[in-house]
Amino acid sequence: MTSNSTILQVQGVTLRFGGTAVLNQVSFDVCAGEIRAIIGPNGAGKTSMLNCIGGFYRPQEGAVLYSSDKKGSNNSTGHDLTRTPTHHIARLGVARTFQNIALYTGLSTLDNLMAARHIHMRQSGLAGALYWGTALQEEVAHRRVVEEIIDFLEIAHIRKAVVGSLPYGLRKRVELGRALALEPNLLLLDEPMAGMNAEEKEDMARFILDIHERQGTTIILIEHDMGLVMDISDRVVVLDFGTKIADDTPDAVRADSRVIQAYLGGGGVTQ
Repeated sequence: MTSNSTILQVQGVTLRFGGTAVLNQVSFDVCAGEIRAIIGPNGAGKTSMLNCIGGFYRPQEGAVLYSSDKKGSNNSTGHDLTRTPTHHIARLGVARTFQNIALYTGLSTLDNLMAARHIHMRQSGLAGALYWGTALQEEVAHRRVVEEIIDFLEIAHIRKAVVGSLPYGLRKRVELGRALALEPNLLLLDEPMAGMNAEEKEDMARFILDIHERQGTTIILIEHDMGLVMDISDRVVVLDFGTKIADDTPDAVRADSRVIQAYLGGGGVTQ
């Protein structure tokens, strides 16, 4: 499903905190419809890179050019996400999950997913009062989208459960559902399987592949499970101390001596 069109270009991004460079002149691109993995040891700058793409961090140098067209673009034009307000980035079709789960823990699964639909809601409160029929139709349409996500992620049994009371693996699944409720063209996944057992990881991997294959969603994935990364990714970029040291197919990255040395200390990339 990967195309030759580029949906995202990271160009020379440098991010500093005080005198420390967390990212140093990092550049890579993401093609429309691919699963693009970012790997590296702890502290390599992976989450910081996602935060620059998502607008949570503003790098001192470089640009992140994004084409909101789901099919991508063959030129360098697009929205520079480093200069785009964070709330507007979601409206452009970029959604993400977080390394540390960020949900409304006092609300139900259904309410968490409905909250994500606000960017697609057109009726204001006043309009809803004046034209209640239109507002009601809109709410029904949003609820239909949310119910489809609930069915897709197999979480119907917890649709009314308070999220804060759910096991960790299910909360991870709800967070993925909330990101899907934004109807993203580009989905940023920050360690979606961290802390999960083997069965939960298999379920999450299946959902990610289904999102990619059925909806054609472009995915940027940070994950420490190297077996999974090598199995499902189209291309892999490797960071080490904020610097890009490799950018290639999974097979090529697995055999790269710089990756073996920096990421695995000479032990080789495990299957």
